[in-house]
Amino acid sequence: MIKKLSIGLAAVLGMLIIQAPVHAQDEDIHNEVFYQILIDRFNNGDIEIEGELDINDPYNYHGGDFQGIINKLDDLQDIGITTISVTPIMENKEQGYHGFWIDDFYQVNPQFGTMEDFERLVSEVHDRDMKIVIDFVFNYAADTNPLTEDEDKEDWWLRTPDSDYEWLSETVQIDLTNPEAAEYMLDVASYWQTETEVDGFKLQDVDMAPQAFIEELTAALKENRPDFYLIGDIADENIDEAAELLENTSLDLINYPDLNQVLSETLADSDKNVSEVYDTWEEQGLTDFYKQIDGFHQERFTNIFSENQRNSVTAWTLALTYMYTTPGPTMITQGTEIPMYGMDAEESQRLVPFNSGDEDLKEFHKRIASLHNEFPALRFGDFEYVGSDASLFVFRRSYEDEVMYVAINNGSESAYIDEENLESGMQLTGILEDNLVRENEEGNYRIGIPRESVEVYLLEEDKGFNWLFIGFIVSVLALFVIAVVLLKRKQKLSEQQNNNHIES
Repeated sequence: MIKKLSIGLAAVLGMLIIQAPVHAQDEDIHNEVFYQILIDRFNNGDIEIEGELDINDPYNYHGGDFQGIINKLDDLQDIGITTISVTPIMENKEQGYHGFWIDDFYQVNPQFGTMEDFERLVSEVHDRDMKIVIDFVFNYAADTNPLTEDEDKEDWWLRTPDSDYEWLSETVQIDLTNPEAAEYMLDVASYWQTETEVDGFKLQDVDMAPQAFIEELTAALKENRPDFYLIGDIADENIDEAAELLENTSLDLINYPDLNQVLSETLADSDKNVSEVYDTWEEQGLTDFYKQIDGFHQERFTNIFSENQRNSVTAWTLALTYMYTTPGPTMITQGTEIPMYGMDAEESQRLVPFNSGDEDLKEFHKRIASLHNEFPALRFGDFEYVGSDASLFVFRRSYEDEVMYVAINNGSESAYIDEENLESGMQLTGILEDNLVRENEEGNYRIGIPRESVEVYLLEEDKGFNWLFIGFIVSVLALFVIAVVLLKRKQKLSEQQNNNHIES
């Protein structure tokens, strides 16, 4: 009886909780949350694909495949991923696990599955209202590619790229100023766009190609499908060159490694002011870029902050809050949700250890992703810097009638900021930690949170205490207590009657 009453009370209370409205995900690329996948090092879903597997060799295939991605799509959706971005899928030379050593531009890498398997992956992604983008390599071919041995194509090739990336070590750069070579790559791009239902390309080392070719390539792809996503990945960290590419081509987004480096360095240690990230963004006048804190060619963020004796949940809570609530799309690198460690590129590229992980971090990842998807202000609202104090950073996002405040305290002590530009009679209702900010005697709204914590607030009218609601809850609790007392009395009376019956 008591158990039934408890369940009933919980049900009543649950019905009274006010839920935040759910809005459809905006279709613009600037509101996407991407998840970057290195196919061979993500998840082995089809054990019947054997091929060249050698998990003890960091430079060989480890078994990730298309089916492995399909098996994890629901989990990715749980952390708010809207678009998956996968490494090149074309057929590669031996040990080309990363996809950059392309032997055949028109065939799927059999290590990952068949064309039918890839089409099923695309279909499964779309069934979940998600999108898929593939890395498109157009600057390079493997040094074993049959095209390099064709005497009629001798003038297609430049040299082995001058790069520290191991992925480019066994390639030859294509001379895209050559009309025939350029036409060939344009045809390759058209083939993958029309033969598959992928939603976009991430163009690798877009700044290494002639800008005229990028203009022609992106224009042709957009003409065929105007909603086709085009992301530029640059090799050089020249912000002026990146801005020129965005201005003169049909690229939608571009990466900016320097900003991501500032983000990583700032949040890897306590007491660094998060406003430094904002300052970098503002000084460079950055637009049309995506945020990313991890990558496949560097030490993992988890490794960096662990060296500073920082807790995983703490550091990632701060980082994810910044990435999911500031303007622009976010790129999450595979394994972030675990979180993955890695001291260098070799460790960062190992198979994702899905059998491990921190449940508290996974839960927070789901919560902050849910806020991003539920509130339009966090996706495409206006951004306004409110202020910073010590290592506390506060900003405001607003869209139509929806106004939200985000507070990120990277410091080792509690801190606060007074918001002086709000009208009287309002309140800031905390969503993550149930904090409440009301107008003080000075007419300000003091936003204060503990050390190494975050909060997301919704601006609402201050309605004071909801006495009707409180009275109802008190009444329900009182009835519950009375019912328990009466039940105990009934049980006691029954026991006495049984005892009297036995004695008689």
